[in-house]
Amino acid sequence: MKVSFDATGEVVVITGGAQGIGAALAAAVVGCGGTAVVFDVVSGAVVGVEYVLVDVSDRAAVLKAVDGVVERHGRIDGLVAGAAVQPRSAVLDTTAEQWTRTLQVNLDGVVWVCQAVVPHMVSARSGSVVVFTSGMAVTGFPGAAAYASSKAALGAFARSLAAEVAEHRVRVNVIAPGVIDTEQFRSANIGADLEHWRDTTGIGDAEDVVGPLLFLLSDAAAMTGSQLTRERVFARLETFEES
Repeated sequence: MKVSFDATGEVVVITGGAQGIGAALAAAVVGCGGTAVVFDVVSGAVVGVEYVLVDVSDRAAVLKAVDGVVERHGRIDGLVAGAAVQPRSAVLDTTAEQWTRTLQVNLDGVVWVCQAVVPHMVSARSGSVVVFTSGMAVTGFPGAAAYASSKAALGAFARSLAAEVAEHRVRVNVIAPGVIDTEQFRSANIGADLEHWRDTTGIGDAEDVVGPLLFLLSDAAAMTGSQLTRERVFARLETFEES
């Protein structure tokens, strides 16, 4: 059965959407007839996408950017909070600046954008929020304590927000995409044996996450406070296809 998603007339804000998974999602939203507004510190190149230069760690800037979206489009139907930084540093070598900046972007940035967007959804009694976390939030990863800690905190934040706004018919869910071949992944893993990752864990492409995201944004996802997690999916698929 073929399922398609219609986003006609809907407005989706995507943080960190200038590249990687966010860029693939923005293109898909436009392709489904919707309006994609990307918040990022750089502009992207996807045709039809509206880019707003904003650092999500700056609460005042986020509030101003969201007000601008509502003024221009009159509504916000979906929010995908994906903006993140991923420094690599052993715990004993992590500087105060690295730790603080990671939490400011990855954790505070999600809180600020939710505080700005969700009230509009509550007023409309409709809306979907999707927060990005990571498998590292559960397993940990050498050199990624700050990133993993921020992502672990986001899971608790999203579930708490989901409980608070459920009565207003606003859904909040979490997605943990697993290892995805993006610009951020490559820059955070310079020198890594990517073929080894592909053989042992499986590395997906940004487009592989678009379907689950569109599902969570749509009314088809009649759930809240839930998490979609991708763990070794590609490794299993490859094994199945070879058998």
